[in-house]
Amino acid sequence: MGRQVHRIFNDTASAAEKSFTVYPTFGYAPETGIELGASALQLFRAKNDSLNRLSELQAFAFFTFKAQYGLWLDNAIYGDKDKWFLLGRTRIQRFPLFYYGIGPRTGESNHAVVDAFSIAFKQRVLRKISKDFFVGPEVDFQQLTDVSFNRPASGGPMLPLGADGSLNLGLGAALVYDNRHNVLNVRKGFFGELSFLNYSPSLASDYRFNSVNLDIRSFHVLNKRNTLAWQLFGNFVRGDVPFNLLALMGGDMLMRGYYQGRYRDKNMLASQVEFRMLPLAFSKRVGAVVFGSMATVGPSIDALSFSNLKWSGGFGLRYLLFPKKDIYIRLDIGFTQEGAGFYIFNGEAF
Repeated sequence: MGRQVHRIFNDTASAAEKSFTVYPTFGYAPETGIELGASALQLFRAKNDSLNRLSELQAFAFFTFKAQYGLWLDNAIYGDKDKWFLLGRTRIQRFPLFYYGIGPRTGESNHAVVDAFSIAFKQRVLRKISKDFFVGPEVDFQQLTDVSFNRPASGGPMLPLGADGSLNLGLGAALVYDNRHNVLNVRKGFFGELSFLNYSPSLASDYRFNSVNLDIRSFHVLNKRNTLAWQLFGNFVRGDVPFNLLALMGGDMLMRGYYQGRYRDKNMLASQVEFRMLPLAFSKRVGAVVFGSMATVGPSIDALSFSNLKWSGGFGLRYLLFPKKDIYIRLDIGFTQEGAGFYIFNGEAF
């Protein structure tokens, strides 16, 4: 244990050398009680060549004292000379979901608690077609089973489409521009993605719908320590969409401070900006950030309104976990009109 703790806080691996770290996690939320878990982070470069981009594999497993559990897997893998780019995430979990209803004006207190077992797998397999441009197929598998809606005594939101569970498989394609060199802590670069997914009964889906996703991120070096980053994100869905696949506002990456799914609808447009001080002037390993974001949801693109705009903002602390690879662990607190949220993860939010 002592050796592992020393490795975590005193990593000396070179920029090209592989590194693997495991560390415990702890959390608390009213719907879960005490949560215990472990995270593992694998960092490497194709052929151990420091000129290749840094690839990362992350795994996070947890359980709670209320018999909930989960396994999260994330990957951003670059091949030699960027010939291939694999970008995806997997979620396998039994975990409570708060469901407030659909639309930009759902009430905060009168929500349902959804208990279900879910499997979510999304993966892009991208081939470089020119410098920093990638294109390739995308697959999205979403299964929700053993679903129970616990509605408040006063009624709460109506049961949505997919309330009995569903299986949906989407196939499509993604076009990506990416000149980032370190996806966990981007100092300079640009990332843009436009993707389309089609879900159909002919593809073993329970519902017929399609989605278009837009994700634009830009990073600007201000000086040796400081970076200004901004993101524009859009999720636009048409058709008969189950509630768990609507555009969701909130979470650890965008609109921090809002519970993920606090607001949901067929369409969402969001943006955020973040000022990063990595590290602070008086320290070699401690950094800080301040951030702000805003978003709106609606049943159609025309219905996205400034009158329904939500905002969040906050700050965070950073600790330089891998000095040679410029990777920080982050602790963020986000504030909203409705409260605050805490987050602990490897790497930056975007």
